[in-house]
Amino acid sequence: MSVRRVVLGVSGASGAMLSLAAARHLASAGVEIDLVASAAAKRTLAEECGPDALETLMALAARSHAVTDIGAAIASGSVPVSGMIVAPCSMRSLAAIAHGLDDNLLTRAASVQLKERRRLILLARETPLTLAHLRNMAAVTEMGAIVMPPVPAYYLAHATLAEAASQTAARAVDLLALSAPHAQAWRPKAAG
Repeated sequence: MSVRRVVLGVSGASGAMLSLAAARHLASAGVEIDLVASAAAKRTLAEECGPDALETLMALAARSHAVTDIGAAIASGSVPVSGMIVAPCSMRSLAAIAHGLDDNLLTRAASVQLKERRRLILLARETPLTLAHLRNMAAVTEMGAIVMPPVPAYYLAHATLAEAASQTAARAVDLLALSAPHAQAWRPKAAG
């Protein structure tokens, strides 16, 4: 599929800066973003990234959809998109996706990616994990999703949390295979 349009779902888990970083990488690649953020995501964005974070995120998107608008275009498989990233992905959203509970636009759009066999990348954000979390991760993986916990690339020795988040988001964007890689690649030191 040559469509350069991606759904960016933002749930209420901690790690809101991941959504901003993903949006920046997608926008820099010329990808159209359809944004859907839960009510909890809006609160977390404000608390973790500042009062203007949602406005900044919306400015990067081509379209913003209310999480309650279950009739939005991205709720249908007939609308061509290249895939979806949920950054961050709460355990509540993960559970709903794993069990086909299309109870809001974020979870419905994720289900659409699965049924249409498109890429769905979930930056699952929780620690430690319960058995329910692990089983839900296994279930979505069996359905074709990619579970990508936002674990920092320690070997890159990022100086700030924002740099680490940007690298993680870049790796998620790279999994969509829509452009040249954004993530910093590991470059081993020459053996001496």
